[in-house]
Amino acid sequence: MPNIKSVFKCLLWALSLLLFTVVVAGLWLRQEFARVQSAGANSAYWQSVPVVAAGKDVNIDKECLQQYPQKRAFFGALHVHTAASYDATAFGTMTTVDDAYRFARGETLPLRLRTDPEGFDAPLISINAPLDFMAVTDHAESLGEVQLCYAPASQAYGALVCRLYRGDLQLPAGDDMQAILRLASLAIFGKDRSQKVCGKDGTLCLQQAAQVWLENQRSTEQWQDHSSRCNFSTLHAYEYTLAEDSSNLHRNVIFRSSRVPQAVISAKDAPEPEQLWGWLNRTCIEGDTDCDVLAIPHNSNWSSGRMWYPYSNRDLPTKTRVEHAQLRARLEPLAEILQTKGDSECRNGIASVMGAADEFCDFEKLRSPAESIEDCDETIGSGGMMLRGCTSRYNFVRYALAAGLKERAALGVNPFKLGIVAATDTHNGIAAADSEEFYQGSHGIDRNVLSRLEGHTEVPGDIGAGSPVRYNPGGLAGIYAQQNSREALFDSMRNRETFGTSGPKITPRFFAGWGMDELDCDDPALLQKAYQQGVPMGSTLTGEPQTAGPVFLVTANRDGRDSANLLQRIQIIKSWVDADGKTHQAIYNVAGDPKNGASVDSDSCVTRGSGFNQLCATWRDPGFDPDTAAAYYSRTLENPSCRWSQWDCNRLPPEERPASCNNPDIPWKIQERAWTSPIWYYPK
Repeated sequence: MPNIKSVFKCLLWALSLLLFTVVVAGLWLRQEFARVQSAGANSAYWQSVPVVAAGKDVNIDKECLQQYPQKRAFFGALHVHTAASYDATAFGTMTTVDDAYRFARGETLPLRLRTDPEGFDAPLISINAPLDFMAVTDHAESLGEVQLCYAPASQAYGALVCRLYRGDLQLPAGDDMQAILRLASLAIFGKDRSQKVCGKDGTLCLQQAAQVWLENQRSTEQWQDHSSRCNFSTLHAYEYTLAEDSSNLHRNVIFRSSRVPQAVISAKDAPEPEQLWGWLNRTCIEGDTDCDVLAIPHNSNWSSGRMWYPYSNRDLPTKTRVEHAQLRARLEPLAEILQTKGDSECRNGIASVMGAADEFCDFEKLRSPAESIEDCDETIGSGGMMLRGCTSRYNFVRYALAAGLKERAALGVNPFKLGIVAATDTHNGIAAADSEEFYQGSHGIDRNVLSRLEGHTEVPGDIGAGSPVRYNPGGLAGIYAQQNSREALFDSMRNRETFGTSGPKITPRFFAGWGMDELDCDDPALLQKAYQQGVPMGSTLTGEPQTAGPVFLVTANRDGRDSANLLQRIQIIKSWVDADGKTHQAIYNVAGDPKNGASVDSDSCVTRGSGFNQLCATWRDPGFDPDTAAAYYSRTLENPSCRWSQWDCNRLPPEERPASCNNPDIPWKIQERAWTSPIWYYPK
């Protein structure tokens, strides 16, 4: 029989050794994951960033051969990620900035991933028609870390963080989770930086990020059409990626010319949007006469009410509220209404919004339209990126427009005077999807049919969640400008003469005026007269109000491609706040035929029924009140067509189709659309 004392001694030694091992491992991990706190937007580094032109600055107010006095619709992408973005690389993306521009110009591109075996036949992708303009918007956050982790000569290369990020060291999890864990290895640092990667003061990552930004500028200049033909415009840009309590506050930062700051401030150094705007204003707008910039918020549907939360509701001195509202009004004239991560126009079921339900508000929702939601009302929530928590009307552009009217009355400035664009937010460098039929995912890891139709993704650390089947191909930004130059496009964005589509190249127009009763849709000079007698989308209606109210002119042309669907109707949507401060909406069918009987076959996706190549109408608001401010925008709807998921399901034999193909909560058909920027009316 063994000696009890000896057994006890052995156990004690074993426990001591285990404890020692745990302590040593803990200390080692603590060292490996040591953090560097960011210096902040007012640090010496960010106060001294120079503004420099990328190469020869030949793009200031360039004249193009092709001029369009009544302006033409140009289509492009303002939200594109490449392998320079930390999440795109974590998903396996290899597409470079040059590749992304190459694709946008119409070249065929192989959609390769880092995990592809040697000799793998990567799918080839192309766009039906080249885009007119594009901006690459790689995340400023971890821009340096990505490059350092992949540089064998860097001191960061062998760090545990980098080994995990590259996938050299894999945690015990399924293959489908490896990309998510790679993303988490960098994202875990949040608003701080990794000391092992960035050095004790973080400067290694700042310096490397500046170098990556310089390389982005060189590519952007290389692909810009500097000639007077103006066939393609590139815009210098990046993404500022802020999240609070798992709630989205991301912005795409777009510059007017090649004169840009030589470093891109991120949410790590500017952890509040107001700090971002302040830095951009000081460094670019006020710091250099040839530098101009704007920011475009996106995915407000994930924001838990934080994106458009009114300044008049915030616990700040009145002077500060006004200053913040003014700064925002200057820097953020646009909002991204749709992208691959869902629609941000509106939502049915929000109790604090008065008015009849909108049957088209359920379009491309990440949280199921059938889900019973809690209304945040006048508070903010959390967990939006995880598809949890309350849902706020301040998540959605339509109700933000109403909030802006209320803000103007309270603060004297409208911080939410928002024009409209749409985008993809692609993380594989593919700027736009031609159609639902040929959608091949947006994040690389959803490159094949089953990966798109199956699964649920939840990123550790409450970074994000969702099912690929609820994502969508995203949309396009439309800009009305007299020529396709950076400056003309940017100035139209600043003036909000923009629109967004869910993918098709629908071209809507929207005007308002007091004396446009005699406008004739068949008049060849219609647009010229509309500009002379009224104001276009993105404008404020001025002049002496008439009791009968303004006249609105709406037009739309279908996508000109042979495969494009016919139009069904144009709607005008009105948003306002009553005397009691309640938010209202009203939807009016003003052109087309909502009862045209158009349909689509679920098995073949063949569309049937009548529709329109063009629509045009004038309209007066039957509920116009000269004493009530209001915002109006138009929405053009195509006839029904198959959603991308139905196309994918139809490609599979019935016995191989996943559950999502028969899930009644996943729509199998949609109505593609276009949204114009609003026109505002304020009482005198």
